[in-house]
Amino acid sequence: MDHLPQVSNAFATFMKEAPQQQQAWMETVQKLDAASRLDPKTEEIAYISVLAAVRLESGLPFHVKHAKSLGATREEIISAVLLGLPAVGNAVIQALPVALQAYDSE
Repeated sequence: MDHLPQVSNAFATFMKEAPQQQQAWMETVQKLDAASRLDPKTEEIAYISVLAAVRLESGLPFHVKHAKSLGATREEIISAVLLGLPAVGNAVIQALPVALQAYDSE
């Protein structure tokens, strides 16, 4: 995950203030990534959908930029954000400007 954008302030604080827990968390994340049968781009797009649905907009810039680096298009990012619209309603539209600003920033 080299050359990825900065993480959210919350995650940066987690890394700084609780390094042992953050290390344990990242080991789990890496194991889950290894177990996934999705290709990296699809997995990242799916994760963007989850972030939007659970209203964790602070994680979107990092993951949108990662998806873009894996070849995701702007239209795929929009679709990912709006995928949860039928299930969770218009809460996902709050994520749209955050995701597009991250995508368009480079």
